[in-house]
Amino acid sequence: MDTHAADELRRLDNSDLLALFTTLEAPAIAEMEGEYTAALLAQPNLFAVVTGKVAVANPLGPWLCKAFRPVDANGGRGYNTFGEFGQVRQRYPMRTLLAPSRYDGAPAYTLIYRAYISMCGSINMVDEVRRAAPGVYLGLGTWGFTDSQRRVPRPFLLTGPVGPYRGDIGIARPAFTTSSRELPGPLA
Repeated sequence: MDTHAADELRRLDNSDLLALFTTLEAPAIAEMEGEYTAALLAQPNLFAVVTGKVAVANPLGPWLCKAFRPVDANGGRGYNTFGEFGQVRQRYPMRTLLAPSRYDGAPAYTLIYRAYISMCGSINMVDEVRRAAPGVYLGLGTWGFTDSQRRVPRPFLLTGPVGPYRGDIGIARPAFTTSSRELPGPLA
């Protein structure tokens, strides 16, 4: 892992992170395997700061990792881990694939939570990930019920892998098909 690259990402503001994201390349499906330490980066507004602190920077249940495993050449599965009373808990399963980014149309390693039944699926969460350096990944999370809500980038940092994939979790959403809600393509 390139610790210098991770430190640089931590220093950038939200608009610089978004600008940098559009210059990066997507990792291959096969590259993303194992658990990756996760942390929020500079958020776009006070609402995102507060919801981020409650959801993933909560000291009672801190966000630890995102994890991935390839299923085939076209996609994979994943989950998030959180600390809970000294235990590591897997939550929020997702489907992974390479898809056009909502920000520039270029490929992004995309995490679609709505494919599984969970709170993140219910709020239409989609994350896009690109490689900033070997073992260092810049992610942009989105969620919301309207198109405008789903346009707000909430940056995060992934580093690793730091451990093995623990195993698949979650219940697939019946008859789920990916739609423009998850993969809207570039913004106009």
